[in-house]
Amino acid sequence: MNYYLKRTAQIPLTILAVATLTFGLIRLLPGGPFTQLRLELLQQGVPAEQVDARIEALQNIRPDAPLWQQYLDYMVGVAQLDLGQSISLNEPVIDVLARSLPWTVFLVVTSTILMFVIGVVIGALQAYWEGSRFDRITSGGSIFLLSVPYYIFAVIFLFFLAFQLQLFPTGNAVARGVDASLSLAYFSSVLHHATLPILAFTISGIGSTALNMRGNGIQVLGEEYVEVARLRGLSNNRIATRYVARNAILPMYTGLLLLIGFRLGGTVVLEEIFSYPGLGYYMIQAVNANDYPLMMGCFLVITVTLVVGVYIADLTYGLIDPRISAGDSDEY
Repeated sequence: MNYYLKRTAQIPLTILAVATLTFGLIRLLPGGPFTQLRLELLQQGVPAEQVDARIEALQNIRPDAPLWQQYLDYMVGVAQLDLGQSISLNEPVIDVLARSLPWTVFLVVTSTILMFVIGVVIGALQAYWEGSRFDRITSGGSIFLLSVPYYIFAVIFLFFLAFQLQLFPTGNAVARGVDASLSLAYFSSVLHHATLPILAFTISGIGSTALNMRGNGIQVLGEEYVEVARLRGLSNNRIATRYVARNAILPMYTGLLLLIGFRLGGTVVLEEIFSYPGLGYYMIQAVNANDYPLMMGCFLVITVTLVVGVYIADLTYGLIDPRISAGDSDEY
């Protein structure tokens, strides 16, 4: 119980640190968050005496206030889920995040699960048939996939399958004219638009997952309890599922949840390539438009998601391996 309480107590402190880091990093950018916005407002014809009031309305921060007061205003806004107004889109940042985050989560979770399942199966077969022709071929293929970045696959798929063959759309998350509903037309359109991004993100991660599973599987196959299970006359299927697979996957579980958080940040390039309206796509748009409120909101959501992924991994890992919660995880 102390283990879970300790991990839970760390969450608000970590989120506070992340929000503080976001506030500080944005202010280290050249010109700060207000210079460009002042210039844009003046070019739009806003009177000079009204510029500060407009900035405060957009960002919930008084630009003429001391830095500590700006920090407190920002933290109050974060606590109230009020991240200000997007400068480029002219709508609340929280609305933009609420609209884009589900698409990004869909891409990341789907591709990560597919990558994990396919990689684990290939890696388990590699470990079982260590040294065989299958092992050599798939190990070489895994190393190749590991060495090629996902955006290379994304560009190749986009050029050949979308532009040349026109088998898939080149942008958006759903076809124009298709309304969001529980209809088959809507779901098929969503899957059709997400196929190439998911495929590119999945293929690039299979190699590392397969190699990790292969290494873990070979190590587990050499353990004494596996030999004892064989001597007891247990079936190969039971040994493979109850002894080898479970213990080989166990070290990869935490990495899986952490990977979901890290891959959220990786969608910045992927969504820009496919013009997919997710969190990464709007992050790029915010950077290009010097839209500081939207930039801060995207960065905050990505980092908080990673923190939550670590938290879930900590809590559920103790359920999978009771030695963690008992405090003797170093003992076998």
